[in-house]
Amino acid sequence: MTQRVIVIELARLEAAHLVGQFLELVSDAAPSDGDPAIGRLVPPGYTDESDAREFRDLTETHLLDRRRTDAGVVLASLADAAEIPDDPDDPALMEPVEVRLDPDMAQAWLRTLAAVRLVLATRLGITGAEDHDPENPRFGIYDWLGYRLDGLVSALDDEV
Repeated sequence: MTQRVIVIELARLEAAHLVGQFLELVSDAAPSDGDPAIGRLVPPGYTDESDAREFRDLTETHLLDRRRTDAGVVLASLADAAEIPDDPDDPALMEPVEVRLDPDMAQAWLRTLAAVRLVLATRLGITGAEDHDPENPRFGIYDWLGYRLDGLVSALDDEV
């Protein structure tokens, strides 16, 4: 039985900037640093503060390790696509490139894109639908990530 491959088409510029900063964020920080974006990636698990702290102590290292591993998979899959010219006016920046994902890679992409979107939501102050302004350009990457997640979920759904 052949394994199905999912193909994502991205512009080189998108590929070059997609996940690198996220990997740096999860590599250099921990929830105990007080960064609300990192805290959002390692949810408390319990409403009681003492239980939540104990749960976080038991799970945060594993969760952040998984985030780093997933981001590494995404970056590795983007290596060829992310090669961009030095000239910012070069039309090759917007050249479409295909990224091929096996099922495991697709799952790492899903988890990573969702995590990046959570970080952006925290940074933008989005806690509910009413906080999102599609007309505000600050929300462009947030919306783009939602679009990419939706496409990836649809592709994986078609697989079943």
